[in-house]
Amino acid sequence: MNAKSRPIENENNLAQSIVLFVICFALFAGAVYSLNFLTLDNAWPMAVALVLFALAFIIPQHILGRSDSAGEE
Repeated sequence: MNAKSRPIENENNLAQSIVLFVICFALFAGAVYSLNFLTLDNAWPMAVALVLFALAFIIPQHILGRSDSAGEE
């Protein structure tokens, strides 16, 4: 490899990683907070919690891609 060719990396810098962490943690915290309003008469907080939990895990794993792709070309 010459000095000018760099491998394509799908990694974020520190600021982007912190912003993504804060967004995903806010989704997770919102899901946990919505469970405070869950009663047997009102099922909407559980629906909100499931959607927010799913987003908190789907965004980093499926939408943002993998970070363990070392060695793949």
